[in-house]
Amino acid sequence: MVDTYLFLLFCTQFQKPIRIMSKNLVIVESPAKAKTIEKFLGKDFEVMSSMGHIRDLSDKGLGIDFENNYEPQYIVSPDKKKIVADLKKAVKAADVIWLASDEDREGEAIAWHLAEELKLKKDNTKRIVFHEITKDAILRAIENPRDINLDLVDAQQARRVLDRIVGFEISPILWRKVRPALSAGRVQSVAVRLIVEREREINNFVAESSYKVSAIFTSKDTNGNPVELKAELSQRFATKEEANAFLESCKDAEFSVDNIEKKPAKKSPAPPFTTSTLQQEAARKLGFSVAQTMMVAQRLYESGKITYMRTDSVNLSNLAINTAKSEIIQIAGEKYVKIRKFSTKSKGAQEAHEAIRPTYMNAHSVEGTAQEKRLYELIWKRTIASQMADAELEKTNIYINISGSKHQFVASGEVIIFDGFLKVYLESTDDEQDTETSGLLPTMKKGESLTANEILAQERFTQRPPRYTEASLVRKLEELGIGRPSTYAPTISTIQNRKYVEKGDRPAEKRKYSELRLKDKKITESQKIENYGAEKAKLFPEDIGLVVNDFLVEFFPNIMDYNFTANIEKEFDSIAEGELKWNKLIDDFYKKFHPVVEDTLKNSERQVGERVLGIDPKSGRQLSVKIGRYGPIAQIGTPEEEEKPVFASLRKNQSIESITLEDALELFKLPRNLGEFEDKTMTVAVGRFGPYIRHDGKFYSIPKTEDPLEISAERAIEIIEEKRESDKNKVINVFGDKGEIQVLNGRYGPYIAFEKNNYKIPKNTDAATLTEEQCRELIASQADSMGKKKKTYTKGKKKA
Repeated sequence: MVDTYLFLLFCTQFQKPIRIMSKNLVIVESPAKAKTIEKFLGKDFEVMSSMGHIRDLSDKGLGIDFENNYEPQYIVSPDKKKIVADLKKAVKAADVIWLASDEDREGEAIAWHLAEELKLKKDNTKRIVFHEITKDAILRAIENPRDINLDLVDAQQARRVLDRIVGFEISPILWRKVRPALSAGRVQSVAVRLIVEREREINNFVAESSYKVSAIFTSKDTNGNPVELKAELSQRFATKEEANAFLESCKDAEFSVDNIEKKPAKKSPAPPFTTSTLQQEAARKLGFSVAQTMMVAQRLYESGKITYMRTDSVNLSNLAINTAKSEIIQIAGEKYVKIRKFSTKSKGAQEAHEAIRPTYMNAHSVEGTAQEKRLYELIWKRTIASQMADAELEKTNIYINISGSKHQFVASGEVIIFDGFLKVYLESTDDEQDTETSGLLPTMKKGESLTANEILAQERFTQRPPRYTEASLVRKLEELGIGRPSTYAPTISTIQNRKYVEKGDRPAEKRKYSELRLKDKKITESQKIENYGAEKAKLFPEDIGLVVNDFLVEFFPNIMDYNFTANIEKEFDSIAEGELKWNKLIDDFYKKFHPVVEDTLKNSERQVGERVLGIDPKSGRQLSVKIGRYGPIAQIGTPEEEEKPVFASLRKNQSIESITLEDALELFKLPRNLGEFEDKTMTVAVGRFGPYIRHDGKFYSIPKTEDPLEISAERAIEIIEEKRESDKNKVINVFGDKGEIQVLNGRYGPYIAFEKNNYKIPKNTDAATLTEEQCRELIASQADSMGKKKKTYTKGKKKA
């Protein structure tokens, strides 16, 4: 049926007779996408994958011809040469080539690179796009092909060229002025700046205390049964004395209901997901990282289960809205339906694109991994909820007078009259404030007398600004107009991989607070302890991130300016819309940027973030902290002194910005001699990768949960023996004249190790029974995919 349809379609399109066995080649970016599309097309179609971009800027120099209007110098990536060769063969055998890469700028650039490198002819090359991989969408796309949109290509090209210039010109400066192997990037460096500035806000934050007053009142209902009402004073007191004075005034006071206020309220559903809101909500509800969300969403899209996952549009097609309506009526009834057409405010968004939604709204769940199921369910619920009725609430406030006082207590409650979209879904928030939700309040009458059972004044503290999570950082970048849907995940991954930022947890700290309690006309005071400030999956700047950020802010203020980065994104949008030539954008930028690079190289000093903490009491020498070759270090002495400086590495959770003199002095208590074991000395020290025990020339890592300053000799022996036992169990077998082939137990199962490479062992194979010959065969069979020469792995032959 599909074959016949396509045959007639092609006859119409090309307006000339076409052979029934006409060969059509469809090129997409990924094998998974190819596999799904193949299901919808007949035997006249071959679907191949380019495995992403086949070309990139040359790595010889900047890969940009500055003398020729910034012309990019593209080369086929080494790992794509075989793919390109296979595609060229397929092109020769095909009558029509369909370029079916994704519909965003990156996808358009992939299509253009394919056309250029494969030397495709315009008369038999068709560009097709679709935002969902369904049979109808694919056939509709084939029915409506278009040319490659060169404006979109130019927008992507401008981003690639500008980012290459920034990275390649600033990074070498960092190597010279800060530390080797560092990098800078237009978006990544601004993201690090956000995290650094928030960390400094937190470090400079001083909590202020006040007293929150709450009360428990009792009354009787219409049946004479006692009822309880919790209320809070409408204002807080700045000092303990003021709070105490208020409680004194309440000892003989009378309490009565002054007013009862009831107000209807509504809650509306959030729009369907965009890339950034999906990343935020998946982090909050599912605990996914931004990169994890995009990886799972990509799999769902390529298997035809959701629409395209890189979008900043909240628009839904009429078909999606109508099918959502049918589902809502079926699961909840007609009264739960409220059709909404959301529109996107950002200039760069394209309403022709859709929000992220299920391809089939009647599929409430999907087959797949646990992650795919959970993310799909989230997308389905959010889409369905967006077309459901508002939730109807009733908010009640009861105002309670205090005789002889201007203050009032207020009891607040909220009840759901009609659940509406809440039947399916409620959006989460990043708000870390303590929130208490109260439901139905007891029935009261105006003027009714109340008895104060207990009045409590608790010392509360202002909260420091929250550290960014991956999700809240995405939201901030989007608010500032920095980056686009396709850049959020790579940016956040890059700043962590570069060790500028660490995602981690921090334990809660303890603090004392005062509590005043009025009960039975007596005021008692007590001191209590609470936990505060626990952090989970938050982004912390590393010391090298702090130093690099300060250097870039000082010498490249324009690049690090939030408005500059956002304005560049707007100019990329203008290029995509055909309003601006990409070369002009690059030219205007480079003529201002390059002189700053040259000036910084000549006139800036080496930056190590050095901070002088004080004087070492033992030696009388200066003690400072700074960035060393392998990370942050403490240093006693200076290079100018005759006696050489002494160094110690900072521990994992210490920073050169916040470490104290006392903490730094503790570092120099290491290395510690713990005595002897097996006639060899045991020493505890801290190295580049953390604390360790050294014994008989070998190193044994100390668990992160243990303090190297408190490790005893007995515990050190346990750690050594545990590691020996672990190593013993790790080695299954050893082969070769020099033991060069090892069969080992790993975290994910047994594997073969040979010449610094690891090779898989088939699942149903007993690793302990493998012979040397079988090991060599497995190595040789996997050598091609790893880019190794087979003859290296054959016993008895010399290496090539």
